[in-house]
Parts: sequence; C-alpha cells; structure tokens
Amino acid sequence: MTDTEFTTHADLFDLSGKYALVTGGTRGIGLMIARGLLRAGARVVISSRKADTCAEAQHLLSGFGDVQAIPADLSRHDECRRLADLVTSGSERLDILVNNAGVMWREPLETFPDEAWDTVIDLNLKSPFWLVQALLPALRSAGTADDPARIINIGSIAAIHVAQSPNYSYASSKAALHQLTRVLARELGPQHVTVNAVAPGPFPSQMMASTLDAIGDTIAAKAPLRRLGRDDDMAGIAVFLASRAASYLTGTVIPVDGGIATTASGT
Repeated sequence: MTDTEFTTHADLFDLSGKYALVTGGTRGIGLMIARGLLRAGARVVISSRKADTCAEAQHLLSGFGDVQAIPADLSRHDECRRLADLVTSGSERLDILVNNAGVMWREPLETFPDEAWDTVIDLNLKSPFWLVQALLPALRSAGTADDPARIINIGSIAAIHVAQSPNYSYASSKAALHQLTRVLARELGPQHVTVNAVAPGPFPSQMMASTLDAIGDTIAAKAPLRRLGRDDDMAGIAVFLASRAASYLTGTVIPVDGGIATTASGT
C-alpha cells in the first residue's frame, strides 16, 4: 500500500479482512480489545481458560462481528501449541496477535510463595513467548513490508513505576514482557512483523476490582486526567497498533494510564 491508496482517515484504522487472536479476551481489557477489533472490521478469536466463560463472551461479542471462542490454559506450553493449531487450522495467516492473558498475585514479602512466581511467570511471560513461537509462520504469511503483521503485548504501568501493592512477581513479569517486546521487535521487523506493548493503568476489570473498590476514587483523583480508563481508551490503542496507522511503529511500550506512571512525582 502506498500513501495514495487510501482516501480517507478512516482507511487508516480499517481492519476489514484482518484475522486476530486475543488471549484473555473474555473479560476486562481483553474483552475491550476484542470488541474494538471487531468493530473495526477484524475477524477475532478469543481465548480463556474456562469453556463457559468463553461461551458467554462469544455470545456477548457476536453482535459486533465474526468472533470465535476457544478455551485453553495458556500457562501450559502444550495448550499454547494446541490453541495455535486451532487458530490456524482454517487459515495459514494471522494478522494480529494480542497477548493479553495474565494473572496477578498480591501477598506480603514475608509470606510470598514460590507458587506465586511460577503461576505468574508462566502465564504473563512464558505464554506470550510460546504463542509467538507457535504462530510465527502464520504471522510471517500475513505480513508485508507495507502492512506488517502485528504482535501486541499487554504489559502494565506496574513495570514502569513502583506500585504500592505487593505484586512482586506481577511487576517483574510485566517488566520482562516489555523487554521481550523490544527484543522480538528487533528480530521480527525484517520479517514484516511489528511488536509493540501497551502498559495499561487502572481499568475496570476482575483483576483490578478489589483495588478499585477500595481506592478507585483516590486513584482517579491523583491521575493527571482525573479519571480511570474506559473501554474505548483500550480499544482505541489496540485498533491503532493493529492498523495501517501504526505500520511504521515497532519496539514501543505505550502507557495508557491517564498519565499516572509517566508523571509520577513520588510513591
């Protein structure tokens, strides 16, 4: 595609004909992203561990476009490969991979268990790597020099500044995912695949529910934009990164946090 081939600004963000996988796409940020991609015209597969949750989300999203839900436990390498095989069974190409599935573990330092490291690292860090490995042939098939395939990793502002809650393995896993994003961007760029990360701040989700119930108003009041994240804020950044508008962008970590982490003046 050349600059003369699109005639309106809307064409920059049109995802018609694109095929996407959104892990953890049944709730929270993943659901926001899946809905945004569908509304922009993409065909979307969502995945989550529980079959009933997948069925509910597929029903909810079906009004926005062509969506399929596949249950998979992505903390396991074999399940990542199974999901990749199913996603590519009817198509040799995948235009967009959104690595969103994740877990958080809060516990004080003195009692923080070994399990909290293995559980969090497996899903938050190993799973995105395993999925990139398994889906790379399909991503290569989809990408071109003018319109690369896209990998979008969902990190966190907890990897940019130090949060008050004791989330040792979560913050570490997301910081590692940010760096993995940069490493993969350098390697996969010549193969016509871009790799970027989004670092969300506080958005309504099951993971953030207890925190927002307790101090959501305080968090919003301290944010430069004086509010929490909304569905369209996350959908917008995902559609941008997946679209023609971001075809020359790779290796970035974009905070979507209302300025909380990037303007922090203290703890």
